[in-house]
Amino acid sequence: MARQRRNTPQPKEHHALSIVNVSKSYGTAPALDPITFDIATGERVALIGHNGSGKTTLIRIASGLLDATTGSVSIAGHTAGSLSARASLSFIADQPTFYDDLTLWEHLEYVARLHGVETWEQTAADLLGHLGLYDRADDMPNRFSRGLKQKSAIALGFIRPFDVLLVDEPFVGLDASGKEALLELLADATTQGSTVVVATHELSFVHTVGRIIALRDGRLVYDGGTDGINVDGLVRTEDPAGEHDGERQ
Repeated sequence: MARQRRNTPQPKEHHALSIVNVSKSYGTAPALDPITFDIATGERVALIGHNGSGKTTLIRIASGLLDATTGSVSIAGHTAGSLSARASLSFIADQPTFYDDLTLWEHLEYVARLHGVETWEQTAADLLGHLGLYDRADDMPNRFSRGLKQKSAIALGFIRPFDVLLVDEPFVGLDASGKEALLELLADATTQGSTVVVATHELSFVHTVGRIIALRDGRLVYDGGTDGINVDGLVRTEDPAGEHDGERQ
């Protein structure tokens, strides 16, 4: 499916996503220990970990929606949360929210025009058809079921151009056809040169990536390739092998 990237070329020396000594605490309770890693342009990465491992916290910091306690995050060389970073980044949250008075089609038009997409109608129609939402275009997405809300959020994430796509648990609530449609969209984004980072437990996506970043209790416990890796073990609350303390394989 055709999708626009941003027209502004990004400096080659910058990583698509750079996390440097990022930590987060809520009062005296640490949610993330200092974490550092870089993701290159065009990479497709799965961010995995048990519930409460820090995945959502890290994704929200990278998207600019949450401030880190320490450290810095940049998107294509721009400080996370800045206008330039937001222009380069599309973020699909795990709990999508919608305007009460806009239909799904009006949401798509609003997001597309906000990001300067003038010929958006055909892309919007293609996305709705691909996600099985075409007949719901004139309905209010805030009244949808969990699965339909997730599909709507996916459509909104892909209607705009982006260089980096951050997605938090997008497969939750999706039926089999929705999961297949999302996998195709993620693969298409990578093919077109975008960087894709997905926080998920969905093995059908994890098995398509070349790199896994695993968190456990706010710590980076694995950053490396997928060959020979016990993904279930990395998601557990304990490290069964006791050997993946933040090393890059």
